[in-house]
Amino acid sequence: MSTSPLSRRTVLAGTAAAAALTATPALQGRTHAAERAARLPAGTYRWRTAVIGGTGFVTGVLFHPTVRGLAYARTDIGGAYRWDDRTARWTPLTDHLGWDDWNLLGVEAIAVDPAHPDRVYLALGTYAQSWAGNGAVLRSEDRGATWARSDLTVKLGANEDGRGTGERLLVDPRDSDTLWLGTRHDGLLRSTDRGATWKAADTFPAAPNATGQGVTLLVAAGRTLYAGWGDADGTTATANLFRTADGTTWEPVPGQPAGTAAKVPVRAAYDRHTRELYLTYANAPGPNGQSDGSVHKLATATGKWTEVTPVKPGGTTEDGSADSFGYGGAAVDARRPGTVVVSTNNRWAAVDTLYRTTDGGRTWTSLKDSAVFDVSETPYLKWGEAAPKFGWWIQALAVDPYDSRHIVYGTGATLYGTRDLKRWAPQIRGLEETAVRQLISPPTGEAHLLSGLGDIGVMYHERLTASPSRGMATNPVFGSATGLAQAALKPSYVVRAGWGDHGNGAFSRDGGRTWAPFAAQPAIAKDAPGPIAANADGSVLLWSFVHWDGTRYPAHRSADNGATWTEVPTFPKGATPVADPADPAAFYAYDTDAGTLLASTDGGRTFTARATGLPAGDTQFKVVAAPGRSGDLWLSAKWNGLYRSTDGGAGFQKVDSCWASYTLGFGKAADGADFPAIYMVGSTETITAVHRSDDGAKTWVRINDDAHQWGWTGEVITGDPRIHGRVYLATNGRGIQYGEPV
Repeated sequence: MSTSPLSRRTVLAGTAAAAALTATPALQGRTHAAERAARLPAGTYRWRTAVIGGTGFVTGVLFHPTVRGLAYARTDIGGAYRWDDRTARWTPLTDHLGWDDWNLLGVEAIAVDPAHPDRVYLALGTYAQSWAGNGAVLRSEDRGATWARSDLTVKLGANEDGRGTGERLLVDPRDSDTLWLGTRHDGLLRSTDRGATWKAADTFPAAPNATGQGVTLLVAAGRTLYAGWGDADGTTATANLFRTADGTTWEPVPGQPAGTAAKVPVRAAYDRHTRELYLTYANAPGPNGQSDGSVHKLATATGKWTEVTPVKPGGTTEDGSADSFGYGGAAVDARRPGTVVVSTNNRWAAVDTLYRTTDGGRTWTSLKDSAVFDVSETPYLKWGEAAPKFGWWIQALAVDPYDSRHIVYGTGATLYGTRDLKRWAPQIRGLEETAVRQLISPPTGEAHLLSGLGDIGVMYHERLTASPSRGMATNPVFGSATGLAQAALKPSYVVRAGWGDHGNGAFSRDGGRTWAPFAAQPAIAKDAPGPIAANADGSVLLWSFVHWDGTRYPAHRSADNGATWTEVPTFPKGATPVADPADPAAFYAYDTDAGTLLASTDGGRTFTARATGLPAGDTQFKVVAAPGRSGDLWLSAKWNGLYRSTDGGAGFQKVDSCWASYTLGFGKAADGADFPAIYMVGSTETITAVHRSDDGAKTWVRINDDAHQWGWTGEVITGDPRIHGRVYLATNGRGIQYGEPV
């Protein structure tokens, strides 16, 4: 779903710089600092990413064929990255895309120009649905440092089925000014001016449709181009692979494989030494839904096809489970003829693997069988178990053209790399793709940050510069977190909720370091876990329930730490419970259907309506309570504006210093200020941005800049109660961004 994330290398460099300043005379250091501050705008911030390490689906990885150590990666919702082998880290390339361009954070395809090493192209567009905007192509002459943009008239689908196929974008090997783009619903497009303008390739024979996969891959074999087609029916009557030798006339490739196992071409790689094109196939585009697949190679000089499938899907595992899967990634070794690596995909029973051949596919070796993993840098990859899996959703795969033993493959959570074909570790520094759902900055304790995340549950960030040492919260392990709350007057007590197979709620008495499941939970919790709140002293819990399809259910209350639960009929179904930070008897809820604020003064047993006639009709409207005060409530109602109540929701006044507010949070007050610092994602002028106010929302200063926007950032924001100016911002695919004044 970026900024230059902080790495250990950066920390060490920063420490050295600080030591150098300390070594100078104190007066001189203060003078230089003052001079620098005087030259900087009031809202100047340094933005970094809280390190977790990956956490999302890496859908493509591509080494540059003519530049040692240069590679690019793409993600389904979190933008694109460039790899620097010298620093061993990824640099984000699309953080400049802002609020209105949220749909462009998904990268459908990447292309590089072998003849011009500094050129790189991105095809952007997260969803191809009617409610999403059109796609765009970004083109760069400096490896992604700067971009020119061409808006398309078609939609792309980087977070839809088939997002791991590809690449769908290709520089024509005969002419660097010509590019080809395969779309899902609009056929094949062609540009003759390096991606500035695009037209349909009318001679391409396959007919697109509104719901299909369209062109799944484009690959050059010498001067001939091949295009995979994802909408064939698997019979010999419909082709799924086409070629052109002149860029004008396209034809089906004769003799191509057919059948369920070869229905959808997923990936392709060309061995220029043997002049053989390798293709992986599946019965569905993936990453989910594949149960059959195969691998074939085409001798491009003779037209001979040979099936070289390492293992045919369809057997049974030791426990009797069906060993169904498809094939995904494909990569050739540019230095060794006949050396190829392919991946299985959607192989849940026997677990996915990479197969490697050194004899053109006659024999294969499973690299999983000898793999030794070191995930100490990103401990969450164990998923609460003793050891990590080899991976899943493996469709991104590449072999370094300058190092035959350097293989990289993507999973649904990370990129793994090896330099010796045996020892594997995440090759993920700098790439952060988390979709963030909840953030808490505790007032005390080791960690300045707790997070609730999509797919990887809850984390305790004892450091911002390293992945949490405990990994994801366990006992129980969650997939996506749906709720995270801390008792304001007893910060050691924290509760969480989320999707899990062994319980959906848990509590911590040590600030989130360790957890225990609730002794009981309402029956609906398994199918519809929602947001949860703890009252100010941690003696009462309110848990709301919302199914993934949006269906809302009655909230439940517990006064015994989750041992028993009772329904709260007067609480608006599906609403987010908000605890008063100073009064243990008070809770609040905002009925977004009616535009009504409800309150409880009896510890959440009953709720009654207070203010009415407020903005309604959007479940993303949010109420937050100012810390250390009773009844000081702030309502972010998107483009309807920001509202404040100082009487527990009896009345609200509109804050006229901004015209849109999407999410709001609080942090330590500025020196001399009598109100906490307020942080907001909203609009005071024309654009949606991140703002801070140190005077109770009378005035605002923008604290992000045009290079640091991260698409949609409307989920949650919070300041640090111990450090004035520090703010934590949730993104939808670029992890947790945190900023501090320069």
